[in-house]
Amino acid sequence: MARQFSQQQLRVRPSSKEEAVVAAARDQFERTLVTVRGQLVGSVAALEHPHKSDSANYGEVFLRDNVPVMVYLLLQGRYSVVRHFLSTCLDLQSTAYQTRGIFPTSFVEEKGEVVADYGQRSIGRITSVDASLWWPVLCWYYVQRSGDVEFASSQKVQRGVQLLLDLVLHPSFEGTPVLFVPDCAFMIDRPMDVWGAPLEVEVLLYGCLRSCCKLMDLAQTNVRSRLLEQRLVVTRKWLHDLRLFLLKHYWVTSKTMQVLRRRPTEQYGDQQHQNEFNVQPQVIPPWLQDWLENRGGYLIGNIRTGRPDFRFYSLGNTLACLFGILTSPQQRALFRLVLHNREHLMAQMPMRICHPPMELEEWSNKTGSDPKNWPWSYHNGGHWPSLLWYLGGAILLHEQSNPSADVLLTAQMRSMLEECYWSQLNQLPRQQWAEYFDGPTGTWVGQQARTYQTWTIVGFLLLHHLLRVNPSDVWLLDLDGQPQEHQGRKKAEATASADQ
Repeated sequence: MARQFSQQQLRVRPSSKEEAVVAAARDQFERTLVTVRGQLVGSVAALEHPHKSDSANYGEVFLRDNVPVMVYLLLQGRYSVVRHFLSTCLDLQSTAYQTRGIFPTSFVEEKGEVVADYGQRSIGRITSVDASLWWPVLCWYYVQRSGDVEFASSQKVQRGVQLLLDLVLHPSFEGTPVLFVPDCAFMIDRPMDVWGAPLEVEVLLYGCLRSCCKLMDLAQTNVRSRLLEQRLVVTRKWLHDLRLFLLKHYWVTSKTMQVLRRRPTEQYGDQQHQNEFNVQPQVIPPWLQDWLENRGGYLIGNIRTGRPDFRFYSLGNTLACLFGILTSPQQRALFRLVLHNREHLMAQMPMRICHPPMELEEWSNKTGSDPKNWPWSYHNGGHWPSLLWYLGGAILLHEQSNPSADVLLTAQMRSMLEECYWSQLNQLPRQQWAEYFDGPTGTWVGQQARTYQTWTIVGFLLLHHLLRVNPSDVWLLDLDGQPQEHQGRKKAEATASADQ
């Protein structure tokens, strides 16, 4: 293992063309921006390849794909674009009876009219859930950074928040605080046996509810409302229960797995159950022991009656750090796990979306023989460069929040992040900013990958910004920030600049 790491480190060398690559990436990013109603609104999913005429729906503005776009625009101070994007999404929030409150997966302006897709045009006709859950998070990021409390307190925004909460906090047959979704309902948008309560959706639900509470607090400060106060109480209780549920049933370490293997099964009645989901020890995969090592930990992909999904999902785990689900010691356990499994998760094109991939009969049965999710490809173990900035944000935010905690581990993570950054800088321009990469090492461009993919480009730019331009900007990703604090900080920076 050590020999493999040393060989990889020799392959990853700094490039003298860093400034040229960054400048070219910025130019590509500016080309992705489009207008709606005469004003910049966000980015298309991918630039049209100069030698291909088939654009599919990559020319639309996807809410999911624009998450890093909006964060990058906020860091540039281009608040008007972000506000227009948020307002456009609000205008398109569904009012139909069955889908009331959901935000569109994507939208596009055609002949002067804004046309939205809520899943009716998608492959498999599945409505994406993550688009709706991301909107309050982006809105709160915007309010934190811009200080635009008036927008957050407006009737339009508050009504949108209430419609969304009515949708996700509704009574159901289940007593658990998670949100149940079908397969293909989030970034994993092809069959991958992720139905139920997949980690990414539950973590996004947590971030969504936290952001909704922040936005409602601002409105409550201006106008006291008993109904709003009651909704805040209910939402905070749900938040509390959701975090406890995730830490109890999704968080695993070597120690918790040893306890799980020895729990009784077939428990029935009113007594306190040790094995609530009746998980048999036989379903625990053999690769998990080495994967966890002794001090590693992570949130598993899903918990279902008798069928936990022990796969590692990169986005759900990194967002759990950014949104504050994992404690600081748990985040360090996750970092140790990433370091220990670096050969799998980072390889030559950081980073892998899901591990391990499904193969053979399992792939055939659980993906419906989906050719796009062939083993080691797309969402079935493929490598997505756009995911690295989330991990980078989690590492840098933890480092700045806990400057004296396990400095050796922090240094190792920073070193790994630097190497991954150089790896992307050296490869992505040559690979035309491809959407995803295939194979155990992530060397080959994905079989059906689009090139000049927007979130590949902007993900690289975000990582460059956080590593090179202003590392303190990572605090934008902290949901506990306050708009007033930001405004005071910006005034202080402006004063200092004037004095110089």
